Formats: sequence, structure tokens, C-alpha cells
Amino acid sequence: MGAARDERWRTEMRLTVNVRNVFTDVVGADHGVTRQQINGLLPRFETIRDDIETRRKRGELPFLDLPKQDVRPILDYVRSERDRFDTFVVVGIGGSALGNIACHTALRHPYHNFLPANRRGGMRVEVPDNVDPDRLSGLFDTLDLRRTLFDVITKSGSTAETTSTFLVIKERLQTAVGAKWRDHVVVTTDPKSGDLRKYATHEKIAAFDIPPGVGGRFSVLTPVGLLSCAASGIDIEELLAGAGDMEHRVRTTPIEKNPAYVSAAIHYLLYNHPKSPKRLAVMMPYSHALKDVADWFRQLWAESLGKEKSLDGRTVNVGPTPIKALGATDQHSQVQLYIEGPNDKLFTFLEVGRFQKDVTFPDDPDLRHLNAFNYFGGKTMGQLLHAEQKATTLALTRRKRPNITITLPDVRPYTVGQLFMLLEIQTVVTGGLFEINPFDQPGVEAGKVATYALMDRPGYEEEKKKIEAEMAAGEQFVL
Repeated sequence: MGAARDERWRTEMRLTVNVRNVFTDVVGADHGVTRQQINGLLPRFETIRDDIETRRKRGELPFLDLPKQDVRPILDYVRSERDRFDTFVVVGIGGSALGNIACHTALRHPYHNFLPANRRGGMRVEVPDNVDPDRLSGLFDTLDLRRTLFDVITKSGSTAETTSTFLVIKERLQTAVGAKWRDHVVVTTDPKSGDLRKYATHEKIAAFDIPPGVGGRFSVLTPVGLLSCAASGIDIEELLAGAGDMEHRVRTTPIEKNPAYVSAAIHYLLYNHPKSPKRLAVMMPYSHALKDVADWFRQLWAESLGKEKSLDGRTVNVGPTPIKALGATDQHSQVQLYIEGPNDKLFTFLEVGRFQKDVTFPDDPDLRHLNAFNYFGGKTMGQLLHAEQKATTLALTRRKRPNITITLPDVRPYTVGQLFMLLEIQTVVTGGLFEINPFDQPGVEAGKVATYALMDRPGYEEEKKKIEAEMAAGEQFVL
């Protein structure tokens, strides 16, 4: 990353976390935490940190080492294909889609796909992250299949939404380009196992590996996210550099000053607050570029921390419910509830120091006599959005609503990489405090099995019989 790797860059582009507004001296004893409570978790944090390092050395936490990966194969592949294709379609769902969406919203022009090719700096990117037939049909209406590359992403190689959509894509491509359809497909999946890997090998389709041990919600910094980023022109080396610097910062910073550990402590302590537990976690970016980071975080938080069983087998049914909002948009839809409704939420604001292209309000002589207009002249839209964020933070704090503010100096690959890694490590540490496994997802697997049965996947016949019996029993209650 060149000059970006020196200490000056790390200082100027350093992400910060402000936790002042969660303490009892600000929001009161009934809704806040104390520094003593956080310090009281230090022995547990030492155990968690030792466990993370031990498991990392055994190769069990490979997401921590993703910043060190060799991305030359990704960059070489994109260079070889960029003149042949102008649209890159991500075919995936959940962790195979949300990281892609978050990166492209954050790090590309807000109307990237609408810009002419000579101004985009990369391919258009589309992520139809569902099996909604109207949406997929509508996407095909916009595509020139002769100039479209499809990235089929599923770690297991058998995700129903992804494999079924691939069937449709393959058929459309065969009609449009005939035997050359394979040149329009790349797969991102497990390096060895799964039906998609077997098929790609047999058909000699280009393929990238999802590293073993990296689950979907932790995969944004693998080829799952990096391939589409590189295709659209995002600097993936800078993205990984930011993630690597945050990983180093968290690993080497004393726990009492550590952004991942202190944030995890706050979430855990407020979730279990004896007087007014905060079971809802609201993430509210004051930046359109970061709005889909909140969506990505929602999956990370929900799937990692929402668990029925503890590590020792107890039934605990824990997990903060993540909610996404967007400032200033949701000041006009959700903030009324947040300020005057139940005090059961912990808020995390994402703040941007500098916007890429600010807009200055004109001093319009025709409107100077009207107080609704005359005070904006010479100020910027960025100033207004910052003022709205500060005002919302102040209003919540005055009403004893605890909140955290994460500030990115600006939105670029380096700072977004820091943010991804911070939130991923924070999630793992919070899982350690809850004494649950933040890496499995048994509830999601149960839904997958039911879907396979209902769609007649071989081997799931008995499950289908059970489901049909349950559904028949419920028919009498249909109104």
C-alpha cells in the first residue's frame, strides 16, 4: 500500500470509538455502566484474549489473518476479464452478498452503475440477494448477457437460493452465448468439497477459494467480497491494509483502552443491566456510504450472538437484537421512538469526519428575508449532516439513552477495512462474554433443512412428511 503503511497514515486515518455516553455519570446509574464494571471483566478478557490467540495459532480463526493473504490471483483475474465484461453479478445470499453490498455502497460512487464506462473505473456490480422471481427477472431485463460475468458464491456449494438461481443463469447464458457460457461464470466456494466445486472442476470454470474456517458473515475480506470489489475498481490492497492495522491495534492495545474489548464489555453489561437491560442494538450511520455496513453488521451480530445453548450446554437463549437506521433519514421515522419510547436500546453511531464531495449552500438574495432559508448560506451539507448527528446524540444522551460513536476520518478502503475488522473482533469477544459459540448457526441450518425437504431434495423425504403433517394441523386456524 506504499505510503499508506507508514505511521503518519495510521495516525491520520485512525478510526476512533467514543464511549463517553454510556457511563453512569452521563446517563445515570439506571441506564449506564461504570468503569469499575468494565475493569471487573478484565480477568475474563484475559482468558478470552488467550483463547483467541491459542485458537489462532491452531488455525481455527483464519479471519484474523485475512489481511496477509496474497490477492494477486484476484487482481490478475480481474485484469484478464475487465475488457470483456462491463457488469459483474454477485449470485449469493446472506454472508455471500451483504459484504459485497456494503463495500460497493461505501467505496464506489453512489450512482456507480449509472455512470458511463469511462467514468466508473470498473465494472457495474449487481447483487440480487434473494430468490424473488420479480427481482431476478427485472435484473435480466437490464443485462447484456454477452457482457456480463456472474460470480456464484456459496461456501457449502449447496445453498438452495444460490444453486437454484445458477440454474436460471446457466440456461439464460446458454441461450445468449452458447458453448461460451462457462467464460461468463466464476465460482467462489470451498476449495475442495461441495457440489459447486465438483461441477466447476468438471466444467473447467474459473474458481476462487473461501478459506476453510471462515464463515459467511466473516467472509467479506475473502474472495467472497474482494472479487467484486476488484472488479468495480476498489483498492482491495488498501482495504486489507486497514483491516490488518486494526487487527494489530486490537491485539497489542491494553484491554482497558482496547476499542474491541471495551465496546464488547459495554454491550454485554448493558444487555445484562439489572435495572434496565438494553437488549436492542441500533446501528445508525450518518453517511449514506455506510448505510449498508449496518445491514452487514446486522447479520454478523444476529447470527453470531443469537444462541440457545451456552458452551457448557445450558439453555440461555441470548442475543442482542440488531436494528439498522440511517441518519438523517430515520430521524423522521424512528428517533421519536428512540427518544420517548422504551429505554431498552444501545445506540452505535457511525460518523464520517470528511465527505468525499461536500455541497455548499448558496446565499440566495431572493430568500434572505425568510428565516427558513437565510441561515444556510455559505455552510455545507456536510455541516448540516454533522449537526443532525450531534443533535440526535445530544437528545438521546439527555434522555439517558446510552450511545457510542465510531468515527471514520473519511470513507475509503483503509477506514472501511478497519471498521470491518473492529466489528468482527468485537463480535467474537462479546460471544466470549456470553459464553456461546459465535461461529456456528444451528438455527439457520434448521431452516435450510426444511427448505431442502419442501423442495424435494433427495434424502429429505422423511423431513418433508413431518413438515406436511405440521402444516396440515395448522390449516384449521387459517382465517
